Amino acid sequence: RPPRSTLSSSSAASDVYKRQLVKGTVLENYEFVADEPHMLKEALLSDASKITQTADSGAEPSGTVPVDHSFNVKGVGAVVLGVVADGVIQKHVTLNVLPGTKTTQARSIQKHDDEFDTAYQGDRVGLALKNVKVDDVERGTVLTSDSSVKTSKQIRARASLVKYWSAPLKEGMVVHVGHWMQVLNSKIESVSNEPDWRNPEITLTLEKEIVHRPGDTAVLMYLEGGKLRVAGTVKLP
Repeated sequence: RPPRSTLSSSSAASDVYKRQLVKGTVLENYEFVADEPHMLKEALLSDASKITQTADSGAEPSGTVPVDHSFNVKGVGAVVLGVVADGVIQKHVTLNVLPGTKTTQARSIQKHDDEFDTAYQGDRVGLALKNVKVDDVERGTVLTSDSSVKTSKQIRARASLVKYWSAPLKEGMVVHVGHWMQVLNSKIESVSNEPDWRNPEITLTLEKEIVHRPGDTAVLMYLEGGKLRVAGTVKLP
């Protein structure tokens, strides 16, 4: 469900005003709750409980961590920082290192400098890894035990341009595709603007493989666009 907004809700008129303020933005479908610390704490604990219950349901756990930082620790080896984007990461689990064909294991899991055996979706973690070097897990690398996570170097999909974008996309344009911690240079090979140029079907060739789950949304950026850099989004195959 949409995330909660922490904007206070003092009256019905105030709620209507707030809805008008966020109409047409990513906040439009957020849930409004009272700005009460106790209520927020209970709601967040309830959400966290649902995540752990799902993760501990008995199914084989899998999870994904996009790497945002990596470094070497003397006597330990390669350590990465990131947020669990989906699922569960367990200690000693084998993780695919994408893009590429290497695998690694989580030697240890830390959250806020404490050791844990398991990390859940939304947790910020530090993972000490086996059998890889720092250069193998640079920013943008994805560690995953989820078999549905894939890589693509060419994308053919339907894009959705933001309402402030003023012109159709064109063949030959160089755009950047952002997903998780990857921001990749790419070229538009073909564009079909029918029936609506704001929702064109495009073919992109990327400088290197992008890591994603089927159906994930990536951001399209055009860095030559002046003040407006974000052109829209594209659904990854």
